[in-house]
Amino acid sequence: MAFELGSDGPDVIVVGLDGSPTSWHATAYAAGLARRQGSRLVVVYAASAPMAAGLAPAASAAIEESLDEVAAALRRELESHPEWTALGGRYRVERGDPFSALCRVAEEERADAVVVGASAQAGHRFVGSLAVRLVRSGRWPVTVVP
Repeated sequence: MAFELGSDGPDVIVVGLDGSPTSWHATAYAAGLARRQGSRLVVVYAASAPMAAGLAPAASAAIEESLDEVAAALRRELESHPEWTALGGRYRVERGDPFSALCRVAEEERADAVVVGASAQAGHRFVGSLAVRLVRSGRWPVTVVP
């Protein structure tokens, strides 16, 4: 059996943030873990237009502006916490669905762990949540925060 050389714990932690209470809990958990482990933290907001947006092409500019406003508001909220500055975390806005965006960033950043908030949507019990899809991908340890 070969042993991994390097440090204990994750070097890079990626966390998904969409502004929901559970995503803020996940971000706080990931930030605490990053601080204790001396890890880099990358917070990802996946900006994706609703599926119905394609039915109203005239509204696409307003939808894009709205997504940009949400991304900026999340950045301001993160930066309002002194702990964020001390941690030196990165905030990334990615276009696309949350699963694809988190996978893309985790691969680019060579993440050792991914943290997400638990889904509060009832339909995800049947269809599968973001967390379930990340776990099934089997690429990173995934922590789901309630």
